[in-house]
Amino acid sequence: MNDGQVRRGVPDVAGDAAPATGYQVVVNGQTEVVGGTSAVAPLWAGLAALINQGAATPIGFFLPFLYAHPTLLRQITQGNNIPSGSTVGYQSGPGWNACTGLGVPNGQALFVALTQKG
Repeated sequence: MNDGQVRRGVPDVAGDAAPATGYQVVVNGQTEVVGGTSAVAPLWAGLAALINQGAATPIGFFLPFLYAHPTLLRQITQGNNIPSGSTVGYQSGPGWNACTGLGVPNGQALFVALTQKG
């Protein structure tokens, strides 16, 4: 759901941004779990790098491809990005939404689709 205005919507895509359930990383020899944009952006960058490695030609700007093939992502239909004690933010829901965009990547499906497209 959005605010009814016609304009560019963000985000396009999502990842596990919750600090408690994000991504396991090693920092200075210590294992920890991190989330948020700082974790999700490298996830997508790494996925794009792997896809580029397997593709016959670089995938370039592939967001239009994602919008044309939204089933390659898993929709997030529950939750929100509203900080505690605030009313500012958005609810997730089916389809594109202002909280989680198209959803989180199905990495294997995206790899196959983008490396085999012609």
